[in-house]
Amino acid sequence: MYQIKLLNKISPAGLENFDRDLYSWAEEMEEPDAIMVRSASMHDMELPKSVKAIARAGAGVNNIPCDECAANGVVVFNTPGANANAVKELVLLGLLISSRKVAPSMEWIKTLKGEGDQVSKLVEKGKGKFVGPEISGKALGVIGLGAIGVLVCNAASALGMKVYGYDPYLSVDAAWGLSHKIQHATSLKEIYENCDYITVHVPCNKETKGMINSESIAMMKNGVRLLNFARGELVDSADILEALDEKKVSCYVTDFVTDEQIGHPGVVAFPHLGASTPESEDNCARMAALELIDYLENGNIKNSVNMPAASMPKSKYTRLCVIHKNVPSIISKITTVLSDNQINIENMVNSSKQEMAYTMMDVSGTVSDSVTDILTAEDGIIRIRVI
Repeated sequence: MYQIKLLNKISPAGLENFDRDLYSWAEEMEEPDAIMVRSASMHDMELPKSVKAIARAGAGVNNIPCDECAANGVVVFNTPGANANAVKELVLLGLLISSRKVAPSMEWIKTLKGEGDQVSKLVEKGKGKFVGPEISGKALGVIGLGAIGVLVCNAASALGMKVYGYDPYLSVDAAWGLSHKIQHATSLKEIYENCDYITVHVPCNKETKGMINSESIAMMKNGVRLLNFARGELVDSADILEALDEKKVSCYVTDFVTDEQIGHPGVVAFPHLGASTPESEDNCARMAALELIDYLENGNIKNSVNMPAASMPKSKYTRLCVIHKNVPSIISKITTVLSDNQINIENMVNSSKQEMAYTMMDVSGTVSDSVTDILTAEDGIIRIRVI
C-alpha cells in the first residue's frame, strides 16, 4: 500500500482520487512514499529515504528544496494552471482597485458613522478625493504568459484595454490560448514604455528576482500602476517605495506585502489571497493527487519542476524506472546490465532536463534485487524503481 504524508490540510476533492485499497494518507507517517504540501516549508525537513515524490498543491515551489530532491531522486510536482482563474480574478480586482481608490474611500465612509441626516451631504462633498481613471482604453502590460498571464490578457482585452503580452518562453499551448487582440511585445522595454498598468506573472529565480527596480521603473510611464500577484521578491521593495513617494508610480498592488510597505498610501496589499478560493484549492489538490498516482503506479512524470516529463501507456510488462544524470553512456550501461541478465526491453522512453534525465523501460524477464543493485551501483544512476 502506498502511504501519502500530508504536510498541510488538503482538499477532499484531491484525496478522494486515491483508491483506499491502494493508498493511505495522514499527517503523521514514518515512511511515506510521497508527500502532499501546500505552504509548509520543507527546507529544514529531513526526508525519509522512502519518499519518491512530492506534490505541491499550487504553482510556486519556493518552500521545497527542489535541487536537493533531484539529487536524491525525489520527483517534485506542482499544479500549474489549477489556480489560474482564481488569480486572474484577483488581478482584475487589483486593476480596478488601483484606479478607483475603492479601499481608501471605504475607510473614509466609516468615519461618517453618527452623522445622521448629514451623511449624504458629506458623501457628495467628500467623494472628489477619490476620483480615479477607468481602465477601458488604457494599456496593460502582462509580463509572463503562462496559464495565469494568458487568462489576464484575454480578460483585460474583453474589458476594453489594449494589452501587450511579453514572454520569451511562450509555449505553443499558451499561444493558442491568447486572443488575437493581444499585442506581442518583443522586449520588456516595450512593456515599460507603453503601458499604463503592468502586471507580473513569472516565477522568481536568479534571472527575475528584483526585476522591478529603480532601473526598470525609470523606463516606465509616469503614473504607472504596478501589480504583483506572482512573488514578492520580483519587486525591489525599497525602489518601489521610493517610486511611490516620487509619484513615478501611482499605485502598487501586491499579494506579498513587506513590513515597510504596510501603511504606505500608495500600496494596496492583500494577504496572499491569489489562490484562496475553494475552487482553486479543489483544483490544485485534484491535480496534485493525480500526478502522484500516475507516477507511483505507472512511473509517468508530468508537471515536474526538477525532472523531465516522460510518459508511456501502461502495458502488461514490468516497468523499470531510472532517474539518472544526463551524461553519456548511461543508457548503454543500463541496457548492458539488462542484456547480461536475459531481460529484454519491449518499450522505452528517455528524456532529459538540464543535468537530470529519466528513462522508463517496459521489460520482459525477471528484474531481481541483484539486477537493481548492479544498476544502482553504476556511476550516474540516482534511483531505480520497479513497477
